[in-house]
This record gives sequence, structure tokens and C-alpha cells, in this order.
Amino acid sequence: MKCGFVTIIGRPNVGKSTLLNQILGQKIVITTDKAQTTRKRIKGILTDENSQIIFVDTPGVHRPLNKLGEFLLDEAKIAVPDADLILFLVDGSEPAGKGDKWIAENILKQANVQIILVMNKLDKIKNLQKVEENLFSYKTLFEENIPVVKISAKTGRNKDTLLSNILKYLPEGEKLYPDDVITEENMRSVAEEIIREKILINTQDEIPHSVAIRVENYFEEEDIDKIYATIFCEQKSQKGILIGKGGSLLKKIGTEARLELEEITEKKVFLSLEVKVEKDWRKKDKILKNLGYVTEKE
Repeated sequence: MKCGFVTIIGRPNVGKSTLLNQILGQKIVITTDKAQTTRKRIKGILTDENSQIIFVDTPGVHRPLNKLGEFLLDEAKIAVPDADLILFLVDGSEPAGKGDKWIAENILKQANVQIILVMNKLDKIKNLQKVEENLFSYKTLFEENIPVVKISAKTGRNKDTLLSNILKYLPEGEKLYPDDVITEENMRSVAEEIIREKILINTQDEIPHSVAIRVENYFEEEDIDKIYATIFCEQKSQKGILIGKGGSLLKKIGTEARLELEEITEKKVFLSLEVKVEKDWRKKDKILKNLGYVTEKE
């Protein structure tokens, strides 16, 4: 039996969460085209007769601009030492950039485990010579040759090849989770993330990065779940945008989130959303902790 932890690391927007959802065959991590969609480490567990792979999705690595940014970087860094294998996910449609080089030099060189270079987004590029040129630029970030797998997280192309490569490097061991468990996330966390996803999809500019969600109460009943959540933003003007004319945008966000939560829970959901201003919350340790942005050492 093969069993181990696989950390997925890379720059923002390279497709880490899309890859994890594709591997598991269902959505456990929210995905959008905006940076910082993933804010916390999230485990996704793939189990079959011969193996159990515990994937750890991490926030995109970038230079932190505030306390929240420092938390995001810590969440990525802390997932490295305990990994049995690291997937360095890159945008294969582009050559290596400064962000990729920073990750290789500041995080991956300190790792004492096998690294697989995973080139994603190859559905976007048809020129094979360009693919090889991009691959060479990523290989030069490492002193030694490392295994390479070319994929499309969006379409699932070469997913099985990636999984077979992962299993080569995982240790023998007993399962750590029951067969039917695919994530450690509870419904309160899932609700917070889905609400945030709908905000990311429906807003622009600074709004997506300036919001945080806290579920104040979650009541599970036999035929309905009742969820009361607060959306925090940093400025009064942002609150006005989130509510929208006559409450139209907040209603749209709430409806989209409620419908997805009903699919997940397979029952009716009542969702109440309130918007509050918490000035400069991304810069304040105490507020970040209250919102759950606390890195827990494993």
C-alpha cells in the first residue's frame, strides 16, 4: 500500500486548485481566474485499493504586501517540510518567470524530498517547439534533472500519467483516512469558501482581495441548513459595491452560493448575508486570527 502527502506549490493562477478538483473528480476547492483565490492549505484525499494520496493544495506564492500576504506565504511554506513529494506546478504556456525562480530558490531548494515539475495549461499552446523552449527555462531553475509531466488540469489530459509518477515516489504505509473521506474541510468552512468564490466571480478590481467571510452560525436541521454569514470588506465604498443597487449584487451572490450549497448538502439551504466594514483588516493580526487566518503547525 502506497500512502503519503503530496504538496502542490506554484505561483498564483497556475491551476493548483483546478488540478486537485480534476484528480478527485469533484470540487472541493474553489477556483476562479483571480489571484489569491486559495487562501489556506486544503487537503484532498484520493484513495483506491492500492494507495492513498493526500494532496495539499496551497495558496499561490507571491511577494507579500500585507499581513494576509504573509499568512498566504506561510501556508505554502509550511506544507513543504512534511511532504513526501512536491508537485511544482507551472504555467507551461509561458517561460519561467521571476516568481517561479523565487519559489525554486527560496522554497524548493530547502526541500529534502523528490520534486516533480508539472507543466500545466498545455491546452493553450499548439507549438511543440515553444513547449520545449518553455520546459528548458523551467529546468534551468534546478541544478539536477527532475521528472517532468505535461498536463492540462482543465481537461484532465495526462492525469493518469501524473498519478502513476506520483506513486513511484510515495512510501509504503497504512491508510491515514477512511476510504470515503476526501477532505478534512467541514461545512462551515465550505460555506465560507463558496460565498467568497461567488464574490470573486461577481466583482472586479480590489473588491475580490478585500473581502473575508465568517459564518457566524450554522444550524443543521433534517430538511434544511440555516447559515448566517458576514462579509467583511475594508472600506465603506466597497460595502456599497458588494450590496449593489437595491441590494441586487448581494442577492445575486447569495442566490448563487445557496444553490451550490444545496447541491452539496442535498437539501434546502437558508442563507443570510450581512456586509460589514473592518478597516484595513488584511494588515491586522488580531482580526486575521478572528477570521481564521492563522497558520497551524502540523
